This record gives sequence, structure tokens and C-alpha cells, in this order.
Amino acid sequence: MTASGSDLARWSEALAGLARTGLAFTESSFEAERYHEILAIAADIRAAEFGQQHADAEPTDHDQDATVETWLRTVGRRVAGYVTPKVAVGAVVGDDQGRLLLIQRSDSGVWLYPTGWADVGYSAAEVAEKEVQEETGIECRVERPIAILDGLRAGFGRVPLYSIVFLCRATGGELAAHPQECLDVGWFTRDDLPEPVANAELWVDHAFASIEGSADDVVFDKPRDQVWRS
Repeated sequence: MTASGSDLARWSEALAGLARTGLAFTESSFEAERYHEILAIAADIRAAEFGQQHADAEPTDHDQDATVETWLRTVGRRVAGYVTPKVAVGAVVGDDQGRLLLIQRSDSGVWLYPTGWADVGYSAAEVAEKEVQEETGIECRVERPIAILDGLRAGFGRVPLYSIVFLCRATGGELAAHPQECLDVGWFTRDDLPEPVANAELWVDHAFASIEGSADDVVFDKPRDQVWRS
């Protein structure tokens, strides 16, 4: 089996999460030393993943040491230090013409449905409606969840996250791209999608099927028989 960059990122973050959670709960200096060693191994794996993505750049020991120090700064005590994935909330918004609302992200230039980190004090559905209005100027109503995805498993990036995606219907407002978060915003049919659309093969078909009412299922990552021996 040849490890991909997404494999290496998942292994690195999983090891680092276990080690930091262990440091949060252990009272044993012996165990703490072992968790520090696991963090060093995780940093080596992350450096290897960086090397795959940037073949012209050679990772240095300093890079790995800095990664370990960054992880250690996030260690809390007991429950506060239990490492879990972050939560992102996305909104697949359809209009009366069956079009899909997309934003062009300012950080990467790719097109995607409106999405953002979950905010404390809001329900997931409330975050979806808030993100749509803030990023696009469009008002919408959440109808139901259509996807729950593991970001690392899907290859969304290097941050461990769960993405909860809701189907929404536009109810008003006017298109207005957020000046910091979006380069552009617009309504698109299946046949005139802009380029590039992020991870299109993972969600576009299901998004349009949901908007059209021909799909009512929730897409999620099926459990693997052996999570660490794929």
C-alpha cells in the first residue's frame, strides 16, 4: 500500500490528537514522556506529508520541532484537553429555478457552497443560515441535513473536522459577496458550474439531487471494517 498525502495527514493528526489527550489526563511523568515521543513521530509523519505536497522544499528538524511546540501549546487539562475534530457547517442553497448558490473563496480561489466554523451559542442550522447571509447576502431557510463528512477522510485539508451540510431554500436577499471571505458569488445550474469547484466529485451530484427533490438521504462516511488497516 502506498500512502497518499491525505493518509499521512490523517495518521499524523490522529497520533497527535491521542498524544495531546493523553497529556491532558495523565498524572504520570513516565506516560507524559511517551506521549511526547508520539508527538515527535506525528511531526515526522506531517513533515513527510509536507514533502509529498512540496517536492522542491526539504523539511527541517526545526519545522518538526515547531510543529510539536504548536501542538503542546494546545494541551489543556482533562476534559478541556480532550482533542476532538472541529465542526464546520455548510449550506447547499437552492432557488426556485433549481440553481445552486456558490461562493469563490478568497483564501484559495476555489468555488464551494457557503461554509464556516460552528459558533458557540448557535445551533448547527442557525450557523448555516447565518453563514449564507454573511457570505452571500442571500436569506435562506434550512430544510434538513444532507451530509455529515469527515474532512480528513475526504481530503478537505489538514485540519481534523466534521462537516455538517444542510439543504436550504432561498427566501430573499440580494447577491453581495463578503468583502474579506469571498472573491465572487453567484447562482449556477448543473451545466454552467464555474471552475474550479472544490471536491466536486464528492458533493455536486448529491447537492443538485437534493435541490431537485430526487434524493432525500443523508450522505455520510460509512464505518470501515478496520479503520487503520485500509
